[in-house]
Amino acid sequence: MKREFRFGRACCAGLLALLPLFAHAAPRTDRAAVDAAFDEVMRRYRLPGLALGVVEDGRVVYTRTAGERVEGEGARIDAQTLFKVASNTKSMTTATLARLVDAGKLRWDDPVAKWLPQFRMYDPWVGENMQVRDLLIHDSGLRAGAGDLMLWPEPNAFTRADIIHGLAYLKPQRSFRSGYDYDNLMYILAGEVAAAAGGAPYETLVRREVFEPLGMTRCQVGQWSRTEVGNVAQPHMRQGGRNVPVRSDGDVVPASTMDPAGGVRCSLDDMLRWVTAWLTSQGGTAQWLSQTQREALWAPQMPMPISRRMREWDSSHFSAYGYGWRLADVDGVFKVSHTGTLMGMYSAVTMLPDKGVGFVLMINGEGEDARTVLNQALVKLYTRPGAGLDAAHYAALLEKEDAATPASEKAPDTSARRAATARELSSRLGVYRDPWFGEVRLCPEGEGVRLVSAKSPMLDGRVQKVGKRWLVDWNDPSVDAEAWLDFDAGGADLAMSKVDPQADFSYDYEDLAFKRTGTCP
Repeated sequence: MKREFRFGRACCAGLLALLPLFAHAAPRTDRAAVDAAFDEVMRRYRLPGLALGVVEDGRVVYTRTAGERVEGEGARIDAQTLFKVASNTKSMTTATLARLVDAGKLRWDDPVAKWLPQFRMYDPWVGENMQVRDLLIHDSGLRAGAGDLMLWPEPNAFTRADIIHGLAYLKPQRSFRSGYDYDNLMYILAGEVAAAAGGAPYETLVRREVFEPLGMTRCQVGQWSRTEVGNVAQPHMRQGGRNVPVRSDGDVVPASTMDPAGGVRCSLDDMLRWVTAWLTSQGGTAQWLSQTQREALWAPQMPMPISRRMREWDSSHFSAYGYGWRLADVDGVFKVSHTGTLMGMYSAVTMLPDKGVGFVLMINGEGEDARTVLNQALVKLYTRPGAGLDAAHYAALLEKEDAATPASEKAPDTSARRAATARELSSRLGVYRDPWFGEVRLCPEGEGVRLVSAKSPMLDGRVQKVGKRWLVDWNDPSVDAEAWLDFDAGGADLAMSKVDPQADFSYDYEDLAFKRTGTCP
């Protein structure tokens, strides 16, 4: 794949400033404590692979990797192994926009419609008044994860044009700018705004404005050759007590519609350069982005709820979203962070700027709890050193939380299910259409019934009956959120919802409103 390079004085200065990154530095952290936390999460959560690095005072003072790119195949993870950083891409997208603002090509308060004239929202007034900054801070009024079924599961046939079109049909759950609800689709628009203002596709811009000037030489976005790049971790899920690779890459990794929201892959060394660039206030990397824009990206833009866990674990009094970053206080210390989650891949970037500290962790398996535990233990090494708040302590707290979760918030028992028959659903069979998601077919297959999406082929499953309700059991085990099917009395309308209320919000079945448009072919 041909890559574009733009080397100038600022670029070269940035690279020279990063040359000493991997030189020896006397760390302030307790290496034994970091090793113990690393070992604990690897053992407790049986991860296929883990990469961890720590930056202090502008230098990398700790790196460690363990496990395999694909469990059982023997290829070891190292500091050059590529992981999906998922939503940690968002801060790279906002940095790309900030570079355009620095260059005078864009303003944060520009109307989105100035750059994307075809843009509409369900409420026309919102579409007319939404600014570029609103795309970045989760204040659209849409339900958390609204429209994410146009992004995941991958692969699917939705384009960025489909997403811009579909936004006009997604009904808000609250008024514009009245509260925080995490939104991926707006970052797709942000990437398109960057492309329009920057005069190049998003993927070209993020390489030009972020990867190249900061020396993040292994990072990939857009289409690239897995064979040529090499050393790529694959996602895993737990099945039968072992880690099984899922959604593995082919020889060519295609460009993705969701790239601006979560499509970047980087190595541990790349991500440590990224963190160092943010923690460096002088020298070449500081010149990469103006102080004005650094402050804008880390300024509180949208208040976020402070959870019970944040209050009890961190004594937090403040939580907000900046431009692509989460901001909070932990034990009186300012924290800038984000996480990234895709099927079988988990990442976290955390910085304590006032202490000159940052760390990165990346996992290529089911690692939600492992990420929480390891990240929390690392933070406490700096905010409450010597307190003994280690990984085992936070793992125990998570287990206690889970045990206390009310039954109403857990997945119901559906083990008494049986396959639905075409006769039972005869009055409800047919082709249905949702204005943003498109068509699904609910049609006989043998004696059973199959539901399949026209544009999202992984949403393909068999209908089951559980008591008086219907659910769809997806054929691919990596599509791990079953859906209830709810029909109106006449059978002309179909709604869906998550069987497990704790399932990832990106399975936004609740935003679908199907109407029957025809009979089964």
